[in-house]
Amino acid sequence: MAKLKKEDFINSLKEMTLLEIKELVDAMKEEFGVDPSAVAVAAAPAGAQAEDAGPKMVSVILANAGAAKVGVIKVIREITGLGLKESKDLADAENSVIKENISADEANDIKAKLEEAGATVEIK
Repeated sequence: MAKLKKEDFINSLKEMTLLEIKELVDAMKEEFGVDPSAVAVAAAPAGAQAEDAGPKMVSVILANAGAAKVGVIKVIREITGLGLKESKDLADAENSVIKENISADEANDIKAKLEEAGATVEIK
């Protein structure tokens, strides 16, 4: 049997359902006597240190929709994929989180779109 490459394995996981992945994890526990999720948890601290050096995840917060609220609502719908009512509710609320845990580059793009529509935006 040919050795399976990491990329091929990951691509096959993308095609599986959650139930199939759970069955795979259970089979790995039975075959190797090791819980793969325990290994992932144990490896997390090393990854956390590397993450501090890399790009930080940020959130885009709508401080104020401004006078042209209709344009801001349209941009919110475009960015989030929410419906009209949900987008309007975000525009009406103070300090609404539009999108969270995204890269700084994506956050800056979103901020530019919202500010162009007339909103006041913060990135945290």
